[in-house]
Amino acid sequence: MSTIWQGCLADTDYFELRSSGGRDYGVWVTTPPDYDRATTRAPVVYVLDGNWAVGQTAPLIITQKDPLQQIQPYIQVSVGYAGEDAQHWDRLRNKDLVPPGEPIAKELVEAVEAGFQAGARTREESDAYLAELRDTRADVFLDFLTAELHPRIERDYGTAASGHGLFGYSYGGLFGLYAWLTGSPLFESIGAGSPGVVSEDSRVFALLEEMGDNLPAAQLHLTINDRELLGDLVVYQNLTKNAATVLHRLTARGAAVTSAVLRETHVTGLQASFLSYLRTCRAR
Repeated sequence: MSTIWQGCLADTDYFELRSSGGRDYGVWVTTPPDYDRATTRAPVVYVLDGNWAVGQTAPLIITQKDPLQQIQPYIQVSVGYAGEDAQHWDRLRNKDLVPPGEPIAKELVEAVEAGFQAGARTREESDAYLAELRDTRADVFLDFLTAELHPRIERDYGTAASGHGLFGYSYGGLFGLYAWLTGSPLFESIGAGSPGVVSEDSRVFALLEEMGDNLPAAQLHLTINDRELLGDLVVYQNLTKNAATVLHRLTARGAAVTSAVLRETHVTGLQASFLSYLRTCRAR
């Protein structure tokens, strides 16, 4: 990493990896303070939406030295997009993070259209954003994380054999729910921040029914933001209501799930949600 970036993201390496599906990913690997990979074996926490999230979450690795509430050692692996794709991360993520067959809620379409009318996106960008949601493949991306990326991290950084985690926010949170519901064996804890369960017909609810009483052993931590629920954007209101429904159905079955309501908006909630995950699932 260049000197300037090393100053901003201490103890962070960066590399790019092309998946077997032909997509180029950017990967930031942040090791704990004073980490010696020759003698220490730390588990990995995978953080999604790396192009956006790495700057907000990687510095929190210093919590492992917090004398008032220490967090268990972990290596953070932030996963985003590389090359020219990096500038389009906010739409490319739709295909990777959304479960296959997930319906496109009309409230989301309306929100994208409102963004176009307000000048936040061009018509071309708006159409491209929705196009990525018509063939979603969270299953393929999950395979990439577990079968392609993790073996490389394991080899290059000498990770622990267990204790790995996953954190995602918004559609990344939806991916976290998907990974938990499908029982991915790699992760022992998953943080799902403001998971993008926008539709009442979400595949998440079908997976809940299919799962029955066979609950995953991994700990799930779910957060939402009060400003999402109390604000005037329907897409965020639905997200929080549906996430609460998921939570209630899981707690009724005795699932290993914890939750928190944060005093944030959808945009500002990412870092707070990640910190909540660390404090709940990875405290000493």
